[in-house]
Amino acid sequence: MNRLALNAVLAAALVATSPATFAHADKHDDMKPAKARAVSTEEHSFGRQGDPRKVSRTVTVDMSDAMRFSPSEVRVKQGETIRFVAKNGGKVMHEMVLGNLAELKAHGELMKKFPNMEHDEPYMAHVPPGKTQEIVWTFTKAGEFHFGCLLPGHLEAGMIGRVVVAAN
Repeated sequence: MNRLALNAVLAAALVATSPATFAHADKHDDMKPAKARAVSTEEHSFGRQGDPRKVSRTVTVDMSDAMRFSPSEVRVKQGETIRFVAKNGGKVMHEMVLGNLAELKAHGELMKKFPNMEHDEPYMAHVPPGKTQEIVWTFTKAGEFHFGCLLPGHLEAGMIGRVVVAAN
């Protein structure tokens, strides 16, 4: 086989195998911080991604292997943009996912069926042990919302918190 043909075969093999290789990457470890992504304008039942340049305040949320968040409740005002710093002080992977209770429970059930699901949403932080990640979120609606760890067994063990948004 001549050199040109060999290079063509190698290039084709590389292209053919690259998607499979990248598909197995663990998105939990390569998540970009919220401030590195373009800010989404998609509205959810619990608000929308916040602009990191317009943060009202920062709230650090500690996650532990005791399957708890600290603080377990955060109070905000409608329209306030919060920078959540999700800090994993445990020895296992944890995550902080914002949402309403029904959505969190439904997503948690889906995670049980597909535990290796890849996520890349602005309302989620997947935090390896000893690391931190940020979520910047604007709470556009008053009400009671939640955050939870949706890894199988964690939510059921009590790893859930509450966000109370006061109306203006």
